[in-house]
Amino acid sequence: YIKYKLKTINMKLAILTTLAASAAAFAPAQQSRVSTAIAGDARSPDGLGIDPGPLDFFDPLGLAEDTDSFARRRAVEIKHGRICQL
Repeated sequence: YIKYKLKTINMKLAILTTLAASAAAFAPAQQSRVSTAIAGDARSPDGLGIDPGPLDFFDPLGLAEDTDSFARRRAVEIKHGRICQL
């Protein structure tokens, strides 16, 4: 009889710990806030955020000269990069 009681208690304890672990797995994790703002690079010409790299500024097509459409091209490039990661 005692052996049966111990098995029952052990089984109930195993079920309880399994339920507690599964409940903890779905609890929301605390996340710190991260800024997604892009800081301008001091090395960047015109403050556009372009890293000139070790060999100076590289723009063979002259696309950075048109500063009006530069923001749109950057946004489109980021969008396409994110889509490619899916």
